[in-house]
Amino acid sequence: MRARYPVGISKITVRRRPGAAHLGLLRAGALALPVAIGRAGTGFDKREGDGRTPAGTWRIRRLLYRPDHGQRPVTRLPAAPLRKGDGWCDEPSDRRYNRAVRLPLGGTRPVSHERMWRDDDVYDLVLVLDHNTRPRVAGRGSAVFVHLARPGFAPTAGCVALRRADLVRLLARLRPGARLVVEHG
Repeated sequence: MRARYPVGISKITVRRRPGAAHLGLLRAGALALPVAIGRAGTGFDKREGDGRTPAGTWRIRRLLYRPDHGQRPVTRLPAAPLRKGDGWCDEPSDRRYNRAVRLPLGGTRPVSHERMWRDDDVYDLVLVLDHNTRPRVAGRGSAVFVHLARPGFAPTAGCVALRRADLVRLLARLRPGARLVVEHG
């Protein structure tokens, strides 16, 4: 039986809640969903480690998901299962900066990275964005995703985070090529 998809959404918008640096609201069609954003709010001049969610318009490239924590979600987006050993390079001086990598990273010195196969559930569902990809500029931010929120909507390091049920609802409605608009202010 083929999955049935509602009318696709091509644009989602995130706006910071007034008076709450790391809390926001995501709007997608008729959906209005609470989100956590970066601990320092949003900003146009994103820098590695600044704790800001980058303001701007970002294309949603694909979904990554933990196959051992549930089935592939219903979505029209390109999707791939995560594997143990998947990572994301966040070392500005490395040629693999802001790219998916296999761990451990080889070389003569340690290379900073995100582990995508985590002990918590934050990366069980991850939307990969095209933030800082064309061109990739060292130090302008890496591993900026839409992922699952921590308990109590704790702030992120610069991503957008939703409750699992809300992200699953959103995934079922997104069209391929959908864009995330992060507003500043």
